[in-house]
Amino acid sequence: MKYKLREEIKTTLLIGLTLLVWIPLWMILSGSLMGESEIVQNVGPVFNQSKGMADWTLFPQYLTMRPFVKLLFDSPNFFIMFWNSCIQVIPILIGQLLIATPAAWGFARYEFRGKNILFFLYIILMVLPFQVTMVSSYLVLYRFKLIDTHLSIILPNIFSAFPVFIMTKFFKTIPKSLIEAAKLDGANEGYLFLKVGIPLGKSGIFSALVLGFIEYWNAIEQPITFLVRKKNLWPLSLYISSITTEKIGVAFSASVIILIPTLLIFLYGQKYLEQGIAASGLKE
Repeated sequence: MKYKLREEIKTTLLIGLTLLVWIPLWMILSGSLMGESEIVQNVGPVFNQSKGMADWTLFPQYLTMRPFVKLLFDSPNFFIMFWNSCIQVIPILIGQLLIATPAAWGFARYEFRGKNILFFLYIILMVLPFQVTMVSSYLVLYRFKLIDTHLSIILPNIFSAFPVFIMTKFFKTIPKSLIEAAKLDGANEGYLFLKVGIPLGKSGIFSALVLGFIEYWNAIEQPITFLVRKKNLWPLSLYISSITTEKIGVAFSASVIILIPTLLIFLYGQKYLEQGIAASGLKE
């Protein structure tokens, strides 16, 4: 009886926490289907547009698609910023795939002088927040005349230490006996990397790419810092901040559309994340 009661309490708590996490998402979704007047009626006190306490209904009283119509047909700036996000995020991920993958393979499989020190420096760079490196990064980009260009966002993130750290951990899980067997069969270093390392370490590679997409698609600090004078280069993550309170319904509908690519990428890459977690616990 005590065991069943304990399990029921745990289940209830988990369901409660799950619902708590879903509340903001449900508010965004339901808000995108509300009219402007209904949204102002609910959250008007937050913006000092009415008196009283803010409120929120579980379902829209008057269901409408008007916010999506305004966003998709009357907001050309939205599509410009969407394209800017694609221009910035896709090259970053391709660059990380080309640079971080062989770097991680080198850290995982080769022994060389200064390896531990160099990897320790990678870890330091990974844990440093953007605010610490913001000034130095700005000065370097300014000297190379890259401020207010897409490259000011792309280049620093291509050389990010985070994907190297993630992929290195996964490459280390590849059994050494498999590598030695391939060498005995005459496999050279390039063959080992392309035919053994990448297929067996694909969970780590996809995990790094999925996490990287989620981070860069929702980036805010770097675009604001490095794209100061050319707001026409701003990514989609900064679109909502440019919306006034008079178009609050458009803000909710924009939030839904911005969430869709992230949600799809996460759902597609979830199996790789799970495989990666399982692989990290395997031993030779």
